[in-house]
Amino acid sequence: MSDLTQPSVSRLRTGLTLLAFALLLVACRPEGPEPQISSDTDADAGAEYTPGDVEAPPWLNPLSAAINGIDATLPGRFGVYVRRLGTSREAGAGSLDMGDGRAWYLASTISVPVAIAVLEQVDAGTLSLDQTLALAQSDFVDGAGDLLNQSPGEHFRIATLLQKSLRDGDAVATDMLIRTVGEVDLNRRVRDWLGRGAGQVTTHLQARYDAYGSVHPGVMKLSNLDLIEVQQAEDGAARLEALAGLLEVEREALDASDMGEVYERYCDTGANAAPLVMVANLLEMLVSGELLSPDSTALMLEHLRANSAGRRYIRAGLPAGTDFAQQAATHVARACNVGVINPEQVQGDGGTTIVIACAEAFDDQGEVRQAFQALGRALAEAGLHR
Repeated sequence: MSDLTQPSVSRLRTGLTLLAFALLLVACRPEGPEPQISSDTDADAGAEYTPGDVEAPPWLNPLSAAINGIDATLPGRFGVYVRRLGTSREAGAGSLDMGDGRAWYLASTISVPVAIAVLEQVDAGTLSLDQTLALAQSDFVDGAGDLLNQSPGEHFRIATLLQKSLRDGDAVATDMLIRTVGEVDLNRRVRDWLGRGAGQVTTHLQARYDAYGSVHPGVMKLSNLDLIEVQQAEDGAARLEALAGLLEVEREALDASDMGEVYERYCDTGANAAPLVMVANLLEMLVSGELLSPDSTALMLEHLRANSAGRRYIRAGLPAGTDFAQQAATHVARACNVGVINPEQVQGDGGTTIVIACAEAFDDQGEVRQAFQALGRALAEAGLHR
């Protein structure tokens, strides 16, 4: 006869019941790898902090104060997202989001997801870097790069188009690559990578039609060469005058007071825009090898390191020799510079920092370049360049 008390028997029965239930769960669990349970250290690595947080990594509060100072001196709005990769807060890992939690117009930096989508197909064997595409007259669009000056019918390797798109910001090259992967499939892949929340990615040419289309319905009947003529007018007022001339209407028939209104209205559509955190997520997946093969990842980084437009932005404020793979773009009162410092030190606490910065509603390109350069200096002062 056992001398266990009644409560002890009850606890024993409860324990046996829980054990049986646990064994049943194990028996019913599908086969596969054991789930990975993040440690507290791993949780710190992906944490996002707010300015003034006493638990933040040492670099975060000084940097946020510097960004506030830059924003205060720049007319318009300045959004910044910074993420230091690593294994723990003590090692500096963490994120700072000063992008107001909203979407920002990315302009030509959309060439980054476009190139990833192309190289993904190269890795899958459905495209080849040596495959050639014929330049069509309908591909012409205003912007940086030299393809606008080439002859229709000329053929270019996909490898060449990737180089021109990522290094030179060539709008024609980017649009040809979008045509190759397909706009629908491109946006499907962006959603697969990042989830929903980013705006529709379009060609540069479609962006022109969408922007001017809100001004007058006749815009949709204009050719791409007509729109190039409009864009090449000297300033905003001259562009609207040129547009009215091509449409054969009076200037007053255009539903816009100036070009600032045209592009504010276009940016309100959310096309080619995304929250800064989503751009950071894409770049982290890229440098971590989650999206492309090692060869394709290396090719992307090689081109981004050689980007020409970004030399006058964040890079100009970083110490000489800093490894910075980045893309930059400017538009009417809009600018973005996105990139990764030390992209090949992503393992452990090697010192990889992702930075996404966008400015809007500013008055002068020189002022916004100074703001981006000041951000580069602030990143270096915070120790994020190494």
